[in-house]
Amino acid sequence: MGLQPLEFSDCYLDSPWFRERVRAHEAELEKTNKFIKELLKDGKNLIAATKNLSAAQRKFAHSLRDFKFEFIGDAETDDERYIDASLHEFSNFLKNLEEQREILALSVTETLIKPLERFRKEQLGAVKEEKKKFDKETEKNYSLLEKHLNLSAKKKELQLQEADNQVEQNRKHFYELSLEYVCKLQEIQERKKFECVEPVLSFFQGLFTFYHQGYELAKDFSHYKMALQINIQNTRNRFEGTRSEVEELMNKIKRNPQEHKRANHFTMEGYLYVQEKRPAPFGSSWVKHYCTYRKETKKFTMIPFEHRSGGKVGDEELFILTYCTKRNADTIDRRFCFDLEASDRPGVPVTMQAFSEEDRKLWMEALDGKEALFISMNRANAKREGSAQLDKIGFTIIKKCISAVETRGINDQGLYRVVGVSSKVQRLLSLLMDAKTCNEVDLENSVDWEVKTITSAMKQYLRSLPEPLMTYELHGEFIVPAKSGSPESRVNAVHFLVHKLPEKNKEMLEILVKHLANVSKHAKRNLMTVANLGVVFGPTLMRPQEETVAAIMDLKFQNIVVEILIENHEKVRTPPTKPSPPGMKRQGQRIKRPLAVYNLCLELDDADSHSSPREDTPTGSMDSLSSQSPTPAFSSSPPGLLDGNHLIMDSGDLAGWTANLVAHRKARAVYPCEAEHSSELSFQIGAIFEDVQFSREPGWLEGTLNGKRGLIPQNYVQFL
Repeated sequence: MGLQPLEFSDCYLDSPWFRERVRAHEAELEKTNKFIKELLKDGKNLIAATKNLSAAQRKFAHSLRDFKFEFIGDAETDDERYIDASLHEFSNFLKNLEEQREILALSVTETLIKPLERFRKEQLGAVKEEKKKFDKETEKNYSLLEKHLNLSAKKKELQLQEADNQVEQNRKHFYELSLEYVCKLQEIQERKKFECVEPVLSFFQGLFTFYHQGYELAKDFSHYKMALQINIQNTRNRFEGTRSEVEELMNKIKRNPQEHKRANHFTMEGYLYVQEKRPAPFGSSWVKHYCTYRKETKKFTMIPFEHRSGGKVGDEELFILTYCTKRNADTIDRRFCFDLEASDRPGVPVTMQAFSEEDRKLWMEALDGKEALFISMNRANAKREGSAQLDKIGFTIIKKCISAVETRGINDQGLYRVVGVSSKVQRLLSLLMDAKTCNEVDLENSVDWEVKTITSAMKQYLRSLPEPLMTYELHGEFIVPAKSGSPESRVNAVHFLVHKLPEKNKEMLEILVKHLANVSKHAKRNLMTVANLGVVFGPTLMRPQEETVAAIMDLKFQNIVVEILIENHEKVRTPPTKPSPPGMKRQGQRIKRPLAVYNLCLELDDADSHSSPREDTPTGSMDSLSSQSPTPAFSSSPPGLLDGNHLIMDSGDLAGWTANLVAHRKARAVYPCEAEHSSELSFQIGAIFEDVQFSREPGWLEGTLNGKRGLIPQNYVQFL
């Protein structure tokens, strides 16, 4: 688990846990800053100390090998994992150069030192300045708030109103500064991966040219370098898309924070000042607590927390609420107060003070207090409204736009990335969505509509649908396979999920993906690779129902899902199949059982050797689709003939040998299955099978699920 995302909505609560997460991000950036300083120092040693070059290279290599980037969220993309691993790879290259004592070129200063110094000064330095402002405003905000809350309720109304306005303005300024600081923290966390690695990559490219064996070393490095450049570019592209979505969400929350309040298991939470009574003549004191309340259980918790003392958290206190009553100004010399009574302390009310009258109303409503006012908090769950629909007109719009693009602009550079003029896009979309004018619009021959206007209108239509084309319901299921598993298992899972979509959605998606695959075939001219199309159409075809920073951090996985669809569009359009039922007739002939053909290329946990990819990888194979696939290591040769990727043997020998090979292995279902015969197992996606073995029936496995043993389609599961 990496760093937790910093939700913008948490800026308004400013809870102790939010402050802990902020400190974790700050500590990570400080660690990165120290790492860069050390890396810069080592780089300069390479230039200056030729006599100690070998030692300097070892130190540099160790610095690279020992550092690991932290990431936001619960998973990384393949590109990010390769970027993370790149530092270790760079370290290995340096070890190979240790005995080569040549002088580094002065260009190292330009390719390595300056970019890292620029990143450290301009980016990490900017974060430090923002932190100073944030800490200063924290002190100012809560000091002013305490001073304000100590105002006597007996002062003139005009004075009180002026004081309220001043506090509100200061609070708004503090919240806006907090939002900007959180946005900057997360931006740098994402930016640092390519900003730090890219200069190192440039340094390595220049380094080899100054060695006698540089040419051969550069050839070995070339493939990895090109792959890493693609990884960096993909990560940079996804970062740009994610950053724009984050900024858009931040601006939405700035405009109306209540509508973007995150749903959680607490009915109400926030800061309250709690009156703590002391023996006479000392009176009482007011201590700030972070309070939470759950209406279902009546549980109320209080945690003392002081921002100005470095965020010190006190002991938690919990009680069961029995009643809540509003305190009038004539009964206490403070405003915004109310009383609570705990079940274990009857007759001993606890007096609380909210930050404002509106805040008190919200607490009173949540606590079912007397004189509570109803305030609807469900606006954030209101469904998106849009006039676009997946109807006959919608299909006509998409088909007309696709036809025009493929006729007029398939080779246009930046196709779908170059945005049309907003007013023209809206005008075209209005004409297309009107049943009276839709058929009259000529996109293929008219010079009135530029290709960028047509592509923007098409994307705008898809984003205007009441829910995304790949639906809210399946959004989480599509994201899961993009985060883990082998490339083949990802394709299988996405393939299955596409066929869970409603018919109209699936039909529209098929039209789009086929078109995007055609666009990617012209990437040499239009520069729109599959990865670039994924960046454009990830947020267009998929989006979560609730807008949060955590959801936006999954945007890169949405892009991967779209990439999978484009690269495998021919396979995805056909429904997933399972083997013929065991023992059933096929084309009038009973399946022969004495002789069986199996693919035994299993994904082993410890695969040190690799084989080249095979183009005939079957659907049910456990091989990865990547260029480096695990090669099975057999402890002894089986009693049969090995033909290519398949083993042919008598079924009796095969059953015994395969049982020994895969006995006690576990497997996970990547598709659901409804049993058609008593010998089969029914299961849902994600089910875990125990003691999985190959069956005598071709294409089937035997396994145990919930105590029942039966047959499982081999291409419906993935070995663990």
